[in-house]
Amino acid sequence: MSEINALFSLLRNAGDPKVAEAIETLVTQGSDRQLCRVNALAFAERNGLDEERAIAGLLHAASIGIFDISWNVLCPGCGGVLDSNATLKTVARDEYVCSLCAEGYSPTLDEMVEVTFTVSPRVRRIAAHSPEELPLLEYLRQLYWGSGVDLPEDDYAETIESMVLEHVEIPAGEKVVLSLQLPSEFIIVFESVTHSVQFIDVKGEPTRERQNLSLVYDREHVGSQTLEMRPGPVRIAIENRSGKRVLPAVFIAGDPLHHLLARRRPFLTAKRLLTNQTFRDLHRTDTVAVDQRLKITSLTFLFTDLRGSTELYERVGDLNAFDMVREHFRVLQDIVAAEAGAVVKTIGDAVMATFPTPDRAVAAALRMREAMQALNQKSGREDLLLKIGVHEGPCIAVMMNDQQDYFGQTVNIASRVQGLATAQSIFVTGVVMENENSAGILKARQLTPVSQDMSLRGIEREVRIYAIP
Repeated sequence: MSEINALFSLLRNAGDPKVAEAIETLVTQGSDRQLCRVNALAFAERNGLDEERAIAGLLHAASIGIFDISWNVLCPGCGGVLDSNATLKTVARDEYVCSLCAEGYSPTLDEMVEVTFTVSPRVRRIAAHSPEELPLLEYLRQLYWGSGVDLPEDDYAETIESMVLEHVEIPAGEKVVLSLQLPSEFIIVFESVTHSVQFIDVKGEPTRERQNLSLVYDREHVGSQTLEMRPGPVRIAIENRSGKRVLPAVFIAGDPLHHLLARRRPFLTAKRLLTNQTFRDLHRTDTVAVDQRLKITSLTFLFTDLRGSTELYERVGDLNAFDMVREHFRVLQDIVAAEAGAVVKTIGDAVMATFPTPDRAVAAALRMREAMQALNQKSGREDLLLKIGVHEGPCIAVMMNDQQDYFGQTVNIASRVQGLATAQSIFVTGVVMENENSAGILKARQLTPVSQDMSLRGIEREVRIYAIP
């Protein structure tokens, strides 16, 4: 217990005390279920915490061993976990297939990969640490469905049981026979451990004659074509050759099930975590592998550069100039982190940063310009003149030069836009201005951007650029 108390003491010293207190309360008083795959955004809302501070606190807790991080590939259709990974480096398939939805999906870091936190067994042992012992309903709630599915709290068991005609646990190597009455509904025999499925379209005239169905679960986990059966008695013989226990359940695929799976809540995406400064600082090795190319459908890039930095070194001397540039980097990094972004890298006197949404980047850009003006007023000279460019779009997360980076035309355009900017100006592209929240920030500050279609080096089409005065 003294070792665990020491961990919580470290956590309180590392970050926000209020967040640390909420984490300690969760770990010491929360139920087993609440400590399995914690949804960071729901945790923040439940405890009245700022999301970014809550995420930072959970990351600190993971870095000292209180939590284990899980990177889960989710099905966009049913919200099921198609693959669970201890590191992003093992999210390696080009396509993940959901047998329940009978669809294949190419993984994207901002739509399909969630990041959750489960208490470490070294801190507290919970039921989910032994998944082979969880009963069906808890297996579905804690391990099959992702943290973005908004499952009912009070009547969860009753809700699921109302959709299930029968379910059974079958140890490895054993056989079970289920006898039940098929209603005139679409039926899904779903096995959540192996992700195996059998669809049955029950229709036509009811029959009193017993129908038969044989299912075999093995290591292939292959889905079956839809069978047609008539309402009435059925005998389902199930054989488990998978090498582990299985949990087949006969679901009625009606409106209640569809309504349940349509209930979603926000979750912490891999994209948001990769563009989080605390994550990059604490977990820099837990990113993409050298040969990985992971898609992000939308990420906002901000580039900055100091105008006339060479002349600055000549004017004030190397030592003074170095101190000024270092202070400028510190201020920019603080602003990026405060706006839920992360500094990807610095190149000379330039900064490349990412943000989960365009409005965060616009807010950061405005704060950066104000911060440079404050530093100039403090020195009494216009030494720090910052040029800023912002663009949003799809990209690929890669590992380059031993650090996590991004590649694609979106990155190129963002860099070129910054190159067009003049001293103390902010240039953003049309897609950034189309974001409702970005426009709202400028309106609140009574700033009216001026647009112009401009040519960018290496880009065939003209790009609409907005200069923010």
